[in-house]
Amino acid sequence: MELKEYKKYNEEEILQLYSEVGWTAYTDDMAVLRSGFENSLLVMAAYEGEELLGIIRAVGDGSTIVFVQDILVFPDKQRQGVGTALLKAVMERYQNVRQIELATDNTPKTIAFYKSLGFSELSELGCCGFMRCR
Repeated sequence: MELKEYKKYNEEEILQLYSEVGWTAYTDDMAVLRSGFENSLLVMAAYEGEELLGIIRAVGDGSTIVFVQDILVFPDKQRQGVGTALLKAVMERYQNVRQIELATDNTPKTIAFYKSLGFSELSELGCCGFMRCR
């Protein structure tokens, strides 16, 4: 597996990845998704040869805060270390940033995954989170 910055947006493979993981709200407007990629702080991808395995997309200022907006791995490649490698790469790159945050599904699987990498739930830090969706 090779990790590298995802610099050339390939709509076909991004559409396939987001569709296969069920994130179709993002694919309803591919122009908006493309703009999100283009305006991200960092997008990294995991490849096996030419085959995309997954991506991670971070937003923020890269100095005081980084927010992991998306982390997606093709379903048949999950539980093989791809997501872990992608998230560790972001944490390494931004190791001096005080806050690396993310929002995720509230399932035992996702909670265990992020806790295994040193993340804490906001409530454990005396904080709470808010979100406004349209």
